[in-house]
Amino acid sequence: MAEATRIEKDSMGPMTVPANALWGASTQRAVENFPISGYRFGRRFIRAMGLIKLAAARVNRDLKLLAPNLAELIEKAAQDVIDGKLDEHFVLDIFQTGSGTSTNMNANEVISNRAIQIAGGRIGSKEPVHPNDHVNMAQSSNDVIPTAMHVSAAEALKHDLSPALTHLAERLEEKARAFDRIVKIGRTHLQDATPIRLGQEFSGYAQQARLAAMRAEKAVRALRELPIGGTAVGTGINAHPETGPRMAAELARLSGIDFVEAANHFEAQAAKDGFVEAAGQLRAIAVGLTKIANDLRWLGSGPRCGIGEIRIPATQPGSSIMPGKVNPVMSEMLLMTCAQVIGADATIGFAGATMGTFDLHVGMPVMAHAFLESTRLLSSAVRVFADRCVAGIEADEARCKGLIELSLAMCTSLAPVIGYDKAADLAKRAFAQGKTVRELCLAEKVLPEARLNELLDPFGMTMPHADKVTSGGG
Repeated sequence: MAEATRIEKDSMGPMTVPANALWGASTQRAVENFPISGYRFGRRFIRAMGLIKLAAARVNRDLKLLAPNLAELIEKAAQDVIDGKLDEHFVLDIFQTGSGTSTNMNANEVISNRAIQIAGGRIGSKEPVHPNDHVNMAQSSNDVIPTAMHVSAAEALKHDLSPALTHLAERLEEKARAFDRIVKIGRTHLQDATPIRLGQEFSGYAQQARLAAMRAEKAVRALRELPIGGTAVGTGINAHPETGPRMAAELARLSGIDFVEAANHFEAQAAKDGFVEAAGQLRAIAVGLTKIANDLRWLGSGPRCGIGEIRIPATQPGSSIMPGKVNPVMSEMLLMTCAQVIGADATIGFAGATMGTFDLHVGMPVMAHAFLESTRLLSSAVRVFADRCVAGIEADEARCKGLIELSLAMCTSLAPVIGYDKAADLAKRAFAQGKTVRELCLAEKVLPEARLNELLDPFGMTMPHADKVTSGGG
């Protein structure tokens, strides 16, 4: 049975639209023009479009440009968009017109038709609420879409990613405290180094996560300036002089984020430098998370033939052929997520650099999609990693202790007492003879046993200002 349809018109003529669709002719034209990827704008961006249209209705009403009854209808319809009730009507592909005009018209038509429904009218009639004349009043796709980019990205950073990173930091800090008395061998250049406490290593990971959350907040600050009010090319044609500042203030109130009007609308619409800056913070966050995830899978490698200083939670079978094998799947999941985010930053950077020509940037949809997907993926992956990996990590204290005693780097604390050259010679001979540094020193009576034990105390080596390191002769 054929799907019921209706006929709508835009400036290019009539279009056949599904009867129950809230979008109209302009959206349908774009649906047919851009069957590219199947990727759609997600919840954060659609919510931002609703916020902008709601704010515009209020500002235009207050400026006496829009009748109060029409403003009220638009507000109610826009609130449905904000609340996610109309997401299925946002049907356009990410790969479309570079200004996002099709998506702006999608929002205008959906809100117009929903407002008409609320008023008891016939959808598609453009009465009493017109998508261009009323919903898009004092706006252009050229200032709406970049504003939606900033609003959606800032909300995703503030409400999704930053809390997730803080959650990870807290889980890592718990482990840092729990492992503070466990001494292990340090590693530099992938070679044995002086001892370090497992808790100290985890405190470094925790600080990385804390700084990552701070970077997410820095990214929010890079997105504070909103292009709204510049309309087509930044001059503000067809908009009231108060549109920009009032819209920014209303969006700040609605979102709880300190948005302000762009200092220069020509910069704000022709370039996307602030967005590229924010994406760079995402890349930095992904780089830091890569370090954490990679270290933890190496520290837990084994269980018998690897480093094995920690035990990571067993979440699922690791092999279809090797019974009993368990893999660091949560680390691998986070590493792949970070790879995706770092690649998305390349997309944003390339589009930012090459598609801002003269008075408009025409790479906005793909930049917004790449950023919001990165933020969504990181937020989810970080929480899963924190709860299903970090929270269940255990230390293998015996393994940590055994590897320390085998390390030739133990001779480091002897150097201030017996001299660098003699300490180096001891390390080389201990390795050649298959002995520990302690065993060789005791055999050769390099120092009295009590003094030797004092200098070769692994825990003391993790406290660099201990007296034992600086006392004695050379």
